[in-house]
Amino acid sequence: MTARFPRSSPYWPVVSHPQLRRVLPGLAVSALGDGMAVVAVTWLAIDLAPADRRGIWIALAMAAYSVPSAVGTVVFGRLLRGRGGAQLAGWDAILRAGALAAIPVAHLAGVLTLGLYVVLLAASALLHSWGSAGRFTLIAELLPQRHHLPANALLGTIAGFATIVGPPLAGLLIGWAGPVWVIAIDAATFAALALTYRLALPTTDGVQRAERGASRTAGFAVIRRDPALLGLLLLSLGFFFLFGPVYVAMPIHITDDLHASATLLGIFYTAFGVGGLVGGLVAGYLRRWPLRATTIGIVVGFGATMLPLGLGAPLVVSLPAFALAGLIWAPYMSTSMALFQRSTSTAQLPAVLAANGAILVLAVPLGTMLGGPLVGAVGARPTLLFCAVAIVALGLIAGGFAISRRSAGTPGGSRRNARTPGGPTGTEVSARR
Repeated sequence: MTARFPRSSPYWPVVSHPQLRRVLPGLAVSALGDGMAVVAVTWLAIDLAPADRRGIWIALAMAAYSVPSAVGTVVFGRLLRGRGGAQLAGWDAILRAGALAAIPVAHLAGVLTLGLYVVLLAASALLHSWGSAGRFTLIAELLPQRHHLPANALLGTIAGFATIVGPPLAGLLIGWAGPVWVIAIDAATFAALALTYRLALPTTDGVQRAERGASRTAGFAVIRRDPALLGLLLLSLGFFFLFGPVYVAMPIHITDDLHASATLLGIFYTAFGVGGLVGGLVAGYLRRWPLRATTIGIVVGFGATMLPLGLGAPLVVSLPAFALAGLIWAPYMSTSMALFQRSTSTAQLPAVLAANGAILVLAVPLGTMLGGPLVGAVGARPTLLFCAVAIVALGLIAGGFAISRRSAGTPGGSRRNARTPGGPTGTEVSARR
């Protein structure tokens, strides 16, 4: 007899898993806190900074809240490589909770300066790549391969929902109590998440002890030796980097080209977020699609849906196209993480994912930095067109390489996995092809 919804849903094995279902509420609460923090971090920087230097301090605060994770990947590589997924994610949550909680404490003590604020934000982000790696490693540890993509998609959907609900909620709370207390709430959500990891999941630390003591850059070495993983990393790096200038070009396009207000910019971003939420839900149903081709197809499709903005299409065309871009964008992290989970042994996965995250966390900021001079040189709309065309070209080039490697009879990662202890079985390698 065919199972009925919700048991027929690809998400049912994830939400009904006896251990994951205990963690998901904590992840949802923490994601909502982070969604609020995006606004609060900026607003507190505005409150603390001199009026003539607000732009610089906003940029520093936002960079401090994410970029130091790249440093943490290398600095703590030898200590954290080989730890279990729950332990890595839990330590990240503890550090974020403690560092963020120090901000309202310093505020109450009257010692919160701009310098201290940025330092505490940077400290909170040091283990972020390891924490993200821990979450996806936990999925690989607890679920069979066929459920990895729906589980990844569920994490993405939770984050997508938080990006829609969190900012307006933060706006209300900032108006009522101030940004420092929204950051305090974010710290409390991470404390709740850390407690969830500690109480809901067993300690499996002894499984991977043999991996410890390796090089701090072992994750980067694994990626470098595997052409398929290296190609995936380069694709993601290029994809995110080329999207970075959009954050600069979009506001200027709205104000200078369309002669509209910030309200229209908010509508565009809301449309993108709603599309992303739908795309995140759809991602779980792509588990029978060829993952590598799907991941490359997402890049091409996203670039194509950005073309109307760059070509100056009317609002009735460009706004739905931007929402469709959000829908197409959303499954990318789910499918790319599933490729890493399939191509890497559980013992190596945390270090590999942390290395991947450390590089990708720099991609969008670097692209955004490029956006300033690019918009200044050619204008906002041509910049949007350049990004769209470049992303399509990137996807087509990646597709060409994938086809040529397949034709040459060297499917990604099969030789490496055949000789890697604890790697995927022959059946799993065949499924990857």
